[in-house]
Amino acid sequence: MPFCLQCGTKAEYAIPQGDSRERIVCPSCGYIHYQNPKVINGCLLIHDEKVLLCRRAIEPRYGFWTLPAGFMELGETMQDGANRECWEEAHAVGENLQLYCLYDLPALGDIHAFFLGDLQQGKFGVGEESLECQLFAEHEIPYDELAFDTVIQTLRHYFADKRNGATWGKFPLHLGTIDKKPVIPRT
Repeated sequence: MPFCLQCGTKAEYAIPQGDSRERIVCPSCGYIHYQNPKVINGCLLIHDEKVLLCRRAIEPRYGFWTLPAGFMELGETMQDGANRECWEEAHAVGENLQLYCLYDLPALGDIHAFFLGDLQQGKFGVGEESLECQLFAEHEIPYDELAFDTVIQTLRHYFADKRNGATWGKFPLHLGTIDKKPVIPRT
């Protein structure tokens, strides 16, 4: 970011007084441009023992499969944001949502949160950000075509929890860290 968002002056990297980290600071007006993690939230929606996946119609990872998820917006809760993303990507609504997986991605400056829930009435479609949406049984999951590590981990947790006897409302909360920059090949 070369210029201050407040006054337009060329900004610099500096450690502000009373701080311990280098920040982008305006030398003219003193405004500090904090860069903080972004929150991505989504849902693992289940219907008839199958999971809803969306094939991405946007970058990054165009054409790869993912859980419906995206950036949280100001003014919404994490759960509301996750359900909004389900609607935008799959014309789907989640019910009985519980926080299921939470991942720190420090190399990207992200936090990914996935809720587990029911796909309301089993209904879904295809939203603007998806090429197609589909329900998959465990043996049908296209693991080699999944877009993100957090999606792969969330699906693996779900199917392992099911094999270990987890029942609705009693799934454990999974916390994890993925501390690597992703390699995103172009297809």
